[in-house]
Amino acid sequence: MSFRKFLADKSVNICISLFAWLIIWNFLSAFHIKSWQIFIIGIIYFLADIIKILWEYLRRKKFYTDIISNTENLEKKYLISAMTEPPEFYEGQIFYDVLCETNKSMCDNVAEYRRHSTEFQEYIELWVHEVKLPVASLLLMCHNNPETSEKYSEQLRRIDDCIENVMYYVRSENAEKDYLIKEVSLKRTFNASAVKNREELQQRNISLKAKNLDITVMTDSKWLEYIIGQIIGNSMKYFSPGREPEIDVYAVENEDNVILHIRDNGIGIPAHDLPYIFEKSYTGENGRTHAKSTGMGLYIIKKLCVSLGHEVKAESVQNEFTDISITFGKNDFIKIE
Repeated sequence: MSFRKFLADKSVNICISLFAWLIIWNFLSAFHIKSWQIFIIGIIYFLADIIKILWEYLRRKKFYTDIISNTENLEKKYLISAMTEPPEFYEGQIFYDVLCETNKSMCDNVAEYRRHSTEFQEYIELWVHEVKLPVASLLLMCHNNPETSEKYSEQLRRIDDCIENVMYYVRSENAEKDYLIKEVSLKRTFNASAVKNREELQQRNISLKAKNLDITVMTDSKWLEYIIGQIIGNSMKYFSPGREPEIDVYAVENEDNVILHIRDNGIGIPAHDLPYIFEKSYTGENGRTHAKSTGMGLYIIKKLCVSLGHEVKAESVQNEFTDISITFGKNDFIKIE
């Protein structure tokens, strides 16, 4: 709190005091009071004013300095009222009461929003579980009649993928409640994802190769299976018709981390799109020209990886390859073999 600005704010009061002193001076002079006596009265008068201004400044300075300091240090600024002591001066008490009331109102609104958000999330999760049952039944029926149901199977798989995206997107909002971090085999998780995508891989004549996956990492197996499946699914959408489609999955183990690579020889990603592919709803050039895209798949992958503490990156050269890598950190207290 600046003393200069405080004085500037009190300039009207100071001017009134000076004007009042001029009146007192003239009044005392009219009664022939000696000059030295008037001077002493003036010193007492102005000394009292100075002490009053300093006392007022010091009281306000402590209160407002504490508010500013606490606000700067707090990560959640709305908790400022809980970190502030009630002031001793009346105007500060009014401000403090208003601050507490606005904070309470904000907390009530946030609680109401969270309640509605939780109810909506629970409804979406329930809907996803309910709708997956008939989709799974239809997929099974199509599997039993492959000759007549190939087109239907493809569309049902797309519906199933969209439903799964919705489920993982909703769960990613409260990720800490749904994942279990433990040692997970990359090979086993990859095999589960490959089996899930087996029919589409066979239909598209895609060669899926895996090597050096006999490594365990600290992650959630269910979420990692979904992430790998989504990346493989993306690779299957964007293959070049001019060459045999291939997807190579391999892991590189370093001293501090394990990096899982999923690399395809498809159409690649244009250089101007590459920095934005993990952004929400970003479809890019490929999403408009080669396949219908919502721009949510890679966004959900990025969000899940951040929640799990992993790093996901993309490298690509247009018309040559795309390489999506996931980096798993190693814990010093847990030996990953």
